[in-house]
Amino acid sequence: MMQKLVAEFMGTFLLVFLGSGAVLLAQGNALTIALGFGLAITVSAYAFGGISGGHFNPAVTTAMVINGRTPALEGLMYVIAQIIGAIAASACVRVATSALKLPASQMAQTDFPKISVGAAFFVEALVTFLFLMVILAVTADRIGNPDFAGLTIGVTLALLILFALNLTGGSLNPARSIGPALFAGGSALKHLWLYIVAPEVGAIVAAFAARFLLDTEG
Repeated sequence: MMQKLVAEFMGTFLLVFLGSGAVLLAQGNALTIALGFGLAITVSAYAFGGISGGHFNPAVTTAMVINGRTPALEGLMYVIAQIIGAIAASACVRVATSALKLPASQMAQTDFPKISVGAAFFVEALVTFLFLMVILAVTADRIGNPDFAGLTIGVTLALLILFALNLTGGSLNPARSIGPALFAGGSALKHLWLYIVAPEVGAIVAAFAARFLLDTEG
């Protein structure tokens, strides 16, 4: 179990650290940011997915528990490891921003300054639903393709972030939002609830849809 938890910690750490780095260095270039997160999850999947299943996202873990692939207690421990990994990654990013003399509020945090709460909730739930449908299908024993699962998941994440970036920041992952928000504070911390609840809603709907429509049980 410890190896699995370390794998979830490391995979989430890489995702948040490399993805946040892309946000900070890309200066608003959407393609670079999307590719940063997409490539980070691909690297994490191939490096650590064979150990833990490669969740690196509490919403993914929720779907896997519902889908019958991960025991509930193990899933809870995964989520804790993921959140700790995200916070540790954000702490390292904060060191980098301090060295660059960037404002403390620049932590690659997610927020939705251009749209309403309702619209932001819908966007995050929708993109997470689509993300989980792909994950559950491509990793299913009966219909999946494990050889290309990591690449498929990475490309999907990049494309969905491209869509959502200027709307909500494109989180699709509660841990990815928790880490930066704790250091950035302000509106990102105030709106953190949405980036926890909406992806979980999307994941739950996807889990039931994939289970009963695609027969994706493990």
